[in-house]
Amino acid sequence: MESLPSPFGDPAPNLSDSELRETAYEILVAACRSTGSRPLTYIPQSPKSDRSNGVATASLAPSPSLHRSLTSTAASKVKKALGMKKRIGGGEGDGGESSDQPDRSKKSVTVGELVRVQMRISEQIDSRIRRALLRIASGQLGRRVEMMVLPLELLQQLKASDFPDQEEYESWQRRNLKLLEAGLILYPCVPLSKSDKSVQQLKQIIRSGIERPLDTGKITGETQNLRSLVMSLASRQNNNGIGSETCHWADGFPLNLRIYKMLLESCFDVNDELLIVEEVDEVLELIKKTWPVLGMNQLIHNVCFLWVLFNRYVSTGQVENDLLVAAQNLILEIENDSKEANDPEYSKISSSVLSLVMDWAEKRLLAYHDTFNIDNVETLETTVSLGILVVKVLGEDISSEYRRKKKHVDSGRDRVDTYIRSSLRMAFSQTKRMVEHSKKSNSRQNTNNLPALAILAEDIGHLAFNEKAIFSPILKNWHPLAAGVAAATLHSCYGTELKKFVSGITELTPDAIRVLTAADKLEKDLVQIAVQDAVDSEDGGKSVIREMPPFEAEVVIGNLVKSWIKTRVDRLKEWIDRNLQQEVWNPRSNKLGIAPSAVDVLRMVDETLEAFFLLPILLHPVLLPELTSGLDKCMQHYVSKAKSSCGSRNTFLPALPALTRCTVGSRLHGVFKKKEKPVVASHRRKSQLGTSNDSAEILQFCCRINTLQYIRTEIESSGRKTLNRLPESEIAALDGKGKIFEQSIGYCSKGIQQLSEATAYKIVFHDLSNVLWDGLYLGEVPSSRIEPFLQELERCLEIISSSVHDRVRTRVISDIMRASFDGFLLVLLAGGPSRGFTIQDSAAVEEDFKFLCDLFWSNGDGLPLDLIEKVSTTVKSILPLLRTDTDSLIERFKAVCLENHGSDRGKLPLPPTSGPWSPTEPNTLLRVLCYRYDEPATKFLKKTYNLPRKLT
Repeated sequence: MESLPSPFGDPAPNLSDSELRETAYEILVAACRSTGSRPLTYIPQSPKSDRSNGVATASLAPSPSLHRSLTSTAASKVKKALGMKKRIGGGEGDGGESSDQPDRSKKSVTVGELVRVQMRISEQIDSRIRRALLRIASGQLGRRVEMMVLPLELLQQLKASDFPDQEEYESWQRRNLKLLEAGLILYPCVPLSKSDKSVQQLKQIIRSGIERPLDTGKITGETQNLRSLVMSLASRQNNNGIGSETCHWADGFPLNLRIYKMLLESCFDVNDELLIVEEVDEVLELIKKTWPVLGMNQLIHNVCFLWVLFNRYVSTGQVENDLLVAAQNLILEIENDSKEANDPEYSKISSSVLSLVMDWAEKRLLAYHDTFNIDNVETLETTVSLGILVVKVLGEDISSEYRRKKKHVDSGRDRVDTYIRSSLRMAFSQTKRMVEHSKKSNSRQNTNNLPALAILAEDIGHLAFNEKAIFSPILKNWHPLAAGVAAATLHSCYGTELKKFVSGITELTPDAIRVLTAADKLEKDLVQIAVQDAVDSEDGGKSVIREMPPFEAEVVIGNLVKSWIKTRVDRLKEWIDRNLQQEVWNPRSNKLGIAPSAVDVLRMVDETLEAFFLLPILLHPVLLPELTSGLDKCMQHYVSKAKSSCGSRNTFLPALPALTRCTVGSRLHGVFKKKEKPVVASHRRKSQLGTSNDSAEILQFCCRINTLQYIRTEIESSGRKTLNRLPESEIAALDGKGKIFEQSIGYCSKGIQQLSEATAYKIVFHDLSNVLWDGLYLGEVPSSRIEPFLQELERCLEIISSSVHDRVRTRVISDIMRASFDGFLLVLLAGGPSRGFTIQDSAAVEEDFKFLCDLFWSNGDGLPLDLIEKVSTTVKSILPLLRTDTDSLIERFKAVCLENHGSDRGKLPLPPTSGPWSPTEPNTLLRVLCYRYDEPATKFLKKTYNLPRKLT
């Protein structure tokens, strides 16, 4: 079973299908009452219908059509027009009569009773609706249903005493209130005015009624206000001049479509989801009486009926072909309607429905081998006709999304050509997978020693002949060369696989001969099918034959050397993929502190180069660039894999929080201070608990850095040795390049840089986030200084110093210093609303930064002072801002803003975070003010940018 999305959306998400179905039935009964020639009567009946499954029935007598007896067995005009059989259902039939026809003929059944049962409305609900309509009629004689708001009238006519219990009454009342909201506010027919205050007033009443029941059965101020607001909104006119006598409450798109869909679904037998009732003509005649209320017409009805029929076919397992035929005939009606329709709403609805039909058909036709076979091949013809027709209709509709995307609308032949090629490619892939699986199973049992590609050639031959016998005769109705196109597609698919096979051959073997022989036979069969299919074509099939270039297996021998190179390179790449998945990146696995796979991959590169120079050929200088280029890419692939899962600098940088006011004011009352100390202690304990895991990850990063450094050194040496094996006169043949593996060397350098930065920013912003981002200066500065961060950072630096190769150690530690400084600044300028600084805090902050710099200097054993000074320049330029008084900061901020951005009628623009932090950059100054915990800053930010004084 398959379900399709609704083309109408879900305009009333708070209304269930059963609620909408009951609403649809209320509209139907009311519409029949107001259009009938006789007065409304209520005649309860105790007998139960055989069709109701135990649901009691009641007769409906508001109009002759509603009360008409259903004993006639005349053929349905609707079914005939749609090309449907008299009997539909169960997928069993050949047009026989319905099984319940004899029972129905024993007792007169009204159209209204049939519809009620089909819509699963109980006699109790039906009688309640009719009592309410009688009360409405007694007070509004002669008033038509489209001149009233039915839910409003029902709310005021029915009381809790009309229901079995209070719970059912409240549920019914909520349903009608939600319906009023959907029809008048959410999806009105006449657009709402923003200045109309009645909308909000009605919303408030509805919300109140949903939360607690309203006493709508009595005349109170609340009920009078509800009626006044509802009628005011429902009686509005639109630009088309619709009179105020018509009430618009259920005719807004797409709410009306979903309600109307509930009515149309009553055409299906409630006991057989595939059966359309024989009385469908009378049922539709009854349903059409709701058009004035729902704003429907024949054009929209056709589109809705198409969707109901098509959706029923899809959702019931796609076994009843007559439903698909009916849908196709309705699309023909819609095609004619679209030529005359000028309503944009109709175009939108029809385009939405037809697009879903097209997507469904295209999905099946693009892989028709998965859906159709010799048993249901007749459905293929209907589906192709449907798909091509829908594409044609959408292509002619200039307002449709499909037409806007497609500059050229495909003809039927073009579409079928696409279907054939797509489906056969998928069938080929499935056959190939089956052969591969079978080959693996047989290899374990030592049976069927034929190579897989030879077996595949035989199976593809069978597939081609089946295509010609089963599908091509049907598809030929639209494409004269259907079988030829199928043969050309299979030829292309197999040719691709054959090329892959040939590229892996290093020498001629018995298996290679078997494969080439089978390929030759397959090619002859496919060419024969294409030629026979094109006998009567205009060009004699030349266009198809041109798509089938010969396999030319003899060319393989001349390309043995290139195949050998490609094989070695591909195997090396596969080895890299396989082994790097198992690599643990432990620097203590060997004395060099590198990954064992690096040693192995460099050994394989050397072995490949050695084997190449041992080949009995004279073209070493000519082919060497091809070999070294492949090996170079393999090494780049290794480097890429080695660093792929480690991220980069930006991976670990936290997102900047929204610019707002600090919220640490609660510390004035002593609350925050009491809570802060255990929070920091918790952070420290959490950091210590994660120490072993974090250390392991740091070691892995160190191993990766060491490995890339080792590869860079060794691959450069290997390149020099390779060049030395060539005579100086032949080195010029290498396209003027005097260096091998140059790209890999550069790739290693970039990889080291990326890993070094990733390691640094991971340590600072991930591993130590508990003591930096989630701990430093959180709450009060004196109680959350930098000491915990320094302790953890020092531990990480010790690990780095003892694990990283000495040639890259300074780089890594420098990046950690840079990341630490960036983190320090982020805490000060973007640390979130839980941080705030006073001028008095500046001394502690500056002292903390000095401690941080001292850690990297390490009394002269760490980084050079000039490097530390260079990296700390930005931080040192911003720290003075923390001790600058607020008024001076405000004046400086204003001056910089005016200089950089100007002013808008005296208002200062909000500067974006567009560049690095700087004491002369507006956003930096603004952030210092945002985190300045004093009254002048608060007033300035509140007045200038309306930032809150305090977050709650």
